[in-house]
Amino acid sequence: MTKLTLGSHPFLLGFEQLERMVERTAKTGNDGYPPFNIEQASEHRYRITLAVAGFTEDDLSITVEERQLMIRGRQPAEDEGRVFLHRGIAARQFQRTFLLADGVEVSGASMENGLLHVDLKRAVPKAEVQTIRIGKAYQKEVSDV
Repeated sequence: MTKLTLGSHPFLLGFEQLERMVERTAKTGNDGYPPFNIEQASEHRYRITLAVAGFTEDDLSITVEERQLMIRGRQPAEDEGRVFLHRGIAARQFQRTFLLADGVEVSGASMENGLLHVDLKRAVPKAEVQTIRIGKAYQKEVSDV
């Protein structure tokens, strides 16, 4: 029995790239830090919220490349001369990756009370009907020699 993948299904033409993106996203090192929420704000708007206590806006970067939203956090080492009796607040760098569907774009980002909010919007495609004209098949002319 042959395993059917998304890119090889006969009714899904041109989805090979989607399968590669899903595989690439699954391989990224999302280890659960920082914790996050994803909420649907309306029919076409979403919000990703990450708990980034201790990070400043300058410590964070948000990029979108090839439909991947990447949020990175890196804090400068300021532990010199400090002695911790207990260290329960994580101060490590992170990278969190989200795969965006076609038409989904980042509309903004904000920080509030140690939470990073990344707002997304999905463009509503116009309903479009395309009529394809049927032409004659290409016929190669053969000349008698």
